[in-house]
Amino acid sequence: VPERLDIKHKVLAEVQAHTPKGVVIGSSTSGFKPSELQQGAARPGEIVVCHPFNPVYLLPLIEVVGTDGPAAATADKAYEILTGIGMKPLKVRKEIDAHIADRFLEAVWREGLWLIKDGIATTEEIDDAIRFGFGIRWAQMGLFETYRVAGGEAGMAHFIAQFGPCLAWPWTKLMDVPELTDDLVKTIADQSDAQSGMHTIRQLERIRDDNLVSMMRSLKGRNWGAGALLNQHDARLKALEPTPDFASPLPTLDRVVPISWTDYNGHMNEARYLEAFSKASDRFMEIIGCDATYIATGNSYFTAETHLRHIDEALAGDRIRVETQLLSAGGKKYHIFSSMYHSDGRLLATVEQVLIHVSLQTRAATMPPSDIADKLARIAKLHAALPIPEGVGRHVGQPR
Repeated sequence: VPERLDIKHKVLAEVQAHTPKGVVIGSSTSGFKPSELQQGAARPGEIVVCHPFNPVYLLPLIEVVGTDGPAAATADKAYEILTGIGMKPLKVRKEIDAHIADRFLEAVWREGLWLIKDGIATTEEIDDAIRFGFGIRWAQMGLFETYRVAGGEAGMAHFIAQFGPCLAWPWTKLMDVPELTDDLVKTIADQSDAQSGMHTIRQLERIRDDNLVSMMRSLKGRNWGAGALLNQHDARLKALEPTPDFASPLPTLDRVVPISWTDYNGHMNEARYLEAFSKASDRFMEIIGCDATYIATGNSYFTAETHLRHIDEALAGDRIRVETQLLSAGGKKYHIFSSMYHSDGRLLATVEQVLIHVSLQTRAATMPPSDIADKLARIAKLHAALPIPEGVGRHVGQPR
């Protein structure tokens, strides 16, 4: 239904004509207030605003407006229903044009238009300022909690005292701002204490940082926004890596265990061991020439068999490394054994894998090209002189 009040009135009247009393009727309007929607309705107490955000199937927030009018009971019922289906209903205390979130969006939108009109920034530059900066912070901590951290141990009142004078400076076209009276400062500080006072600033910083890292790691997987930037940096660092000594087990992973890799037992989750070894296997593929450029030609290696042993624990913040030894290579497949070590030298885990060269078009096994086959043969010949690692050929449940 378009954002025209006359059309909404007609649709709401038709809905009420075909529904029994007591039904919750929620409008997804972005701007109209419940009192406006309820005008002329047969049962105004059944009409509320339930304003979601696109994509609705992913974003959980939905603003519920109408708690301060004749539909208060209906708003409460809507809150319960929405909570029950996994949404995050936000009760708007008083009805207001555009509710809460859209007022923020409108303020940013208008400021963006001014920046473009005045030749200060382009649309891309404005988007970059958001998605590489404060947008990531806002996504996991919001506005006031972010500024609370900025205020340090002295809290929100200190932040306002430090940055409050900026409201009088020409930092925005939106110069209609409230006067920061003592009462207003106290109200904001008290609300901030009630919201976040159970955490110290250091705890909030840790929560913020862990969330930011997790979000950016997720964006890396999608190669988008800040994640794409991190991928580009990783590629630059990889280009600086020295050529490995092919006569020794090849270094294929060196990283710190992130907090997101730990589970309810406080150590690295079993799936993350496999992820780490998967990344090590990818690095081995790059070493033999099966990199992204080669895969783009329509060929790759598929893992055909994996045997993973968990030997010791890895905790968040531990540095781990993986070394990979080529046991054999010939025809369409190769056989590797990788060992994961803690920075203190402890063996944490091993994995034994067989990989097969595959055409991505036919999804069938094929022979690798001569350059990859030759490199595998050279490494296999050198690694044949190495001791066979303990654990090769083991089966599940075999005594150590």
